[in-house]
Amino acid sequence: MLFPVSDNETSNASPESTGQLLLQLQGIDTASDQARHRKSNLEERDKLNALAKSVIEWERRCNELAGQIASAEQLVAAAEHQSQEIDAKRDRLRKQMKTVIAPREAEALQHEIETLDEQRSALDEEALVKMDEQSSAESELSSLKDRESELRAQATAATSALAEVESSIDAGLLDLASTREQLIASLPSALVHRYEQVRAKLGVAAAMLTGSKCEGCHLDLSPAEVDEVRRAPADVLPDCPQCGRLLVR
Repeated sequence: MLFPVSDNETSNASPESTGQLLLQLQGIDTASDQARHRKSNLEERDKLNALAKSVIEWERRCNELAGQIASAEQLVAAAEHQSQEIDAKRDRLRKQMKTVIAPREAEALQHEIETLDEQRSALDEEALVKMDEQSSAESELSSLKDRESELRAQATAATSALAEVESSIDAGLLDLASTREQLIASLPSALVHRYEQVRAKLGVAAAMLTGSKCEGCHLDLSPAEVDEVRRAPADVLPDCPQCGRLLVR
């Protein structure tokens, strides 16, 4: 396909300069695509995301440990309260033992006291286990709290670093967009329309013909295809017969 490089709206630019302007436009679009790709795949963003996950995990673990500590405190307090009730009941039974004469009644009281002793011992063991768990959780929580300022400082620094890189890329994209507008204004609107159609399909819409190779698809044209492209009128841009890109000679 042959495409005109001039129309009624075009300035007095030569066909050769129009082709070079089209290659410049393609260069700007390629640079813009690369910049946007880089912005989407920044190491700074990956680092920030990793730090954000670390902060979330840190907060989750702190909350979990705080819950374990509070639960242990409640269980220890409940065990102490039950122990006090057992002690009071056991003291009453011991006093009652001193006034009992019948052996069978004394034996029943003694059995009840022994049962209370077993319950008291079990509560003491449970309280000790919970106190150990509480101590371990408090120690780990203290270590985590010591890391808080460093972790949050790292996250803040990573946020600033990402914002700086993104701002730099955005500024570059604005400059490219401004230059692109100027180039488009100097090109025939119909040619720009064709360029945009090919670009939407192939990404790279314009390429240089170097020898017999299209620099867009990097394929060699046959001698007949090269001859056809070379013999095309100076005021038209032929398509690459291999990939369909606009060929600049």
